[in-house]
Amino acid sequence: MLTEKEKQEWREWAQSDTLREDMRRLEENRHNPFMVNGRVDLDKYIRFLTEFNAFANHARKPFHRIIEKDMKL
Repeated sequence: MLTEKEKQEWREWAQSDTLREDMRRLEENRHNPFMVNGRVDLDKYIRFLTEFNAFANHARKPFHRIIEKDMKL
């Protein structure tokens, strides 16, 4: 639970033009590194996961083909 002081701070931040402008700029400049031409590039995503697992020192799991007729993301 938030204290009354914390609630008041949140109310003040909600009225802040500067914070609103900062959030607008962040939204305009965000970038999804896995998107290429409006579609997810699975090769980039798999490469990221593989390298992240190597960084985190996780053992690689054996590949198992997924057999499914109706897959939705």
